[in-house]
Amino acid sequence: MVNDKTELFERMPVSKALTRMAIPTIISQLITLIYNMADTWFIGRTGNPYMVAASSLVLTVFLMAGALGNLFGVGGGSLVVRLLGQKDEEEAKRVASWTLVIATLSALIFSLLCLVFMNPLLRLLGASENTIGFARQYLIFVVVIGGLANVVNTAMSFLLRNVGYSREAAFGMSFGGVLNIALDPLFMFLILPNGFQVMGAGIATMLSSFVSLGYFILVYRRVRSDSVLALPKRLGRIRPESRRNIFSIGVPAALSVFLFDLTNIVINRLSSSHGDLELAAIGIVQKVERFPLNIGIGICLGMIPLIAYNFASGDIKRMKAFFTAARVAGLVIAAISVLLYYVFADELISAFINNAETVALGTDFLRARCFATPFMFLSFNMVNFMQAVNRGKESFWLAAIRQIGLNIPLLFLLDHFFGMTGIVWTQAVADVLNVIISYIIYDRVIRLIAK
Repeated sequence: MVNDKTELFERMPVSKALTRMAIPTIISQLITLIYNMADTWFIGRTGNPYMVAASSLVLTVFLMAGALGNLFGVGGGSLVVRLLGQKDEEEAKRVASWTLVIATLSALIFSLLCLVFMNPLLRLLGASENTIGFARQYLIFVVVIGGLANVVNTAMSFLLRNVGYSREAAFGMSFGGVLNIALDPLFMFLILPNGFQVMGAGIATMLSSFVSLGYFILVYRRVRSDSVLALPKRLGRIRPESRRNIFSIGVPAALSVFLFDLTNIVINRLSSSHGDLELAAIGIVQKVERFPLNIGIGICLGMIPLIAYNFASGDIKRMKAFFTAARVAGLVIAAISVLLYYVFADELISAFINNAETVALGTDFLRARCFATPFMFLSFNMVNFMQAVNRGKESFWLAAIRQIGLNIPLLFLLDHFFGMTGIVWTQAVADVLNVIISYIIYDRVIRLIAK
């Protein structure tokens, strides 16, 4: 590592180091969110709730592809920075290269499976006769063709961030987002005929992902002399314990995203049973509520390499200081968002669609779900801490408890008794319970680390 990166991890004041790592990542997360929301916003300009519902369904599959990126980006990236903390740069180089090759192969397999099983997959997600045609248009470009770039971009950005290149990682993801926003209206309203707006949004997303991939390749070539990152020429060999470490952390990270997507599938299925307008409304709410959550994710992603490096080097006091600073910052953002979302719910939903009934439903849904925001942040903040300190088992159980043990069962239970009202309140109930369980597990882990 070059000297300024070592200074960042070892000696820079905690608040300054966290800010330096987190701010670019927060910006990247917000721009990525905006370009995901841009498709919904532009599609909403058609006033067609079936198009909005279709794009919301496919977003779940798009996020599943992101889960693959998380598997290798989080697993490989966190191991690389821990190896750097242990001053083992040669294995760090091999791990970074191996991670990227396997991420690419996995993305190709995922895209092929989505192509082969497209119709049953969309039906499983809750597509109706009114939405499945639009969903096919979107899926083919965003996931089947664009999935490779999506997965590899995610893995590369994690690896860059975890060795100290937070700004470069953030710019790559942000640049793709800005380009997507610019291309959306071009393909949706100018190039393609009326009725193909969803396809136009998909093409714009696909193209922007491949442009971002080109940027990341150029960055890798530029930093190869000053870091452990380089474009791999073949699948190299790494230590068996390195492979175990990648998957012990990466699988829970991917599982966390996958289970989040599975929960969204359940929400979509249950919501669609109440009507396509309810499905469209909850789809918009799930995008709007991600503003503060993506800020929180940016804080956590900036926190992970700082905690991982100091954990590996044995500076436990500095490690705990980074965790505390990240937690406080995230809770402040979450508290502000609850207030703003409750007050301006109607205006926020109206910005996405001009269908009065859908706006009324979305306003009620957002005012209910916003109260879950602080508890959602605390939940994934704890999972990220476990990933940073190489606690794969605890990370796995936290992800499984949150979604399989709490969220999904409560969705079915509260839907049965309260209908859509129960669905939209489930997140708050589940995450309050999850936070209590998380801090019990954290107390045990921190005692073990101290020993």
